[in-house]
Amino acid sequence: MVFSKLKEARNSERRSRRLDLLAEPPEAGHELFVGFSSLRDTLSSRHHSRDFAFAHARYLRSRVLALGIIFAILSPLWIVVDALVLPTAVLKYTLIGRVVLMLGLVAVLLLALFSQERIRRIRFCAGMLLALPAAFYTLVLVMLPPGELHNLVGYGFIPFLLVASLSVFPFTLLESLFAGIALLALQVFSQVVDGSWLTGHGAEAFWLLSSLLAVAMAANHFQLSLLLRLYRQATHDPLTGLFNRGALEVHLAKIQAWQRDTEGLDSAGSVPCSLLMLDLDNFKQINDTFGHSVGDGVLSQFADVLIRQTRKHDCTARYGGEEFVVLLLGSGQARAMEIAERIRFAVEAFEFLDRNRRRIPVTTSIGVTQLMQDEPAQEAPKRADEALYRAKHAGRNRVMPAESFPA
Repeated sequence: MVFSKLKEARNSERRSRRLDLLAEPPEAGHELFVGFSSLRDTLSSRHHSRDFAFAHARYLRSRVLALGIIFAILSPLWIVVDALVLPTAVLKYTLIGRVVLMLGLVAVLLLALFSQERIRRIRFCAGMLLALPAAFYTLVLVMLPPGELHNLVGYGFIPFLLVASLSVFPFTLLESLFAGIALLALQVFSQVVDGSWLTGHGAEAFWLLSSLLAVAMAANHFQLSLLLRLYRQATHDPLTGLFNRGALEVHLAKIQAWQRDTEGLDSAGSVPCSLLMLDLDNFKQINDTFGHSVGDGVLSQFADVLIRQTRKHDCTARYGGEEFVVLLLGSGQARAMEIAERIRFAVEAFEFLDRNRRRIPVTTSIGVTQLMQDEPAQEAPKRADEALYRAKHAGRNRVMPAESFPA
């Protein structure tokens, strides 16, 4: 009997830790969003936050739909041009390819239309929008008899069109570079097939395509930099760099949708998430004693403490004034209480300094609750705020769990 209870307790703890690891372990000094103007952020998506990835995907999807519709309209129109300028012997090689290209473009459009915020699918659609015309051109070059290549009018512009299309998408520089290298390889292959490789005309075309690629990559950099800047201004608190209240509410709704999606994938149901509501004790006294500029410094330092005590995929936000919220992914109530106590102790031990480098005693009160997947997004912060209110009245500098949950 005792052995059975110990085994059950170990299994419960093991599962709790495994769920906790669904979000990455703590990383000292991480931010929800890293520098919005640096080359590093436009080079790859590695340092982008999860929420910016969703915003990026929505913007990318709009470009995929717009360019896909243009390609889908132009492709059948080009069949008419082929019928007018190409010999009958050549036309049969291009007609089937054009039909397959049109069907592929329609499939990409439908996939993008119904993907919404499925980031990987949207990126796949963007890649296919460039790959389908490139594959069509390659197929024509391979299938066409060598003696008929001179009759292939207007097809040589396809690599140039696709490189120019790169500038329409907010791709990262690495994504654009890999796509550009593939299109340069396509240009080399077409020149080898038509015999213009290593000739003056071929060198001129290759140089022009390379120049277009450089311009497209520059456009990608500036476009993505602008997106990053606008995203940060719209979703982040300017003083602390954390999510603002509006962004937090959107994020809460996304996490609840994620919980519903994962329900049933695990034997115990959806992945637990917890919410902490934190408030700086006697903050008005700090402002009155040391001035508002020092108070702003305390808020900024408090945000740094929260960042160091949470994980990369947890969400930390400034809820308003001196109130903050931490959303813990994969953490149940017991684990959240442990993390809240760790944060409370870290704040109490941290050396908040005034302008004269004198220590300011700062403590925090914390309310803890679980995020339910089927409740309105504002209910969990409301419960946590009630628990925070009780922590204040119990003497401050303490952690208090929520008393009630929705039925």
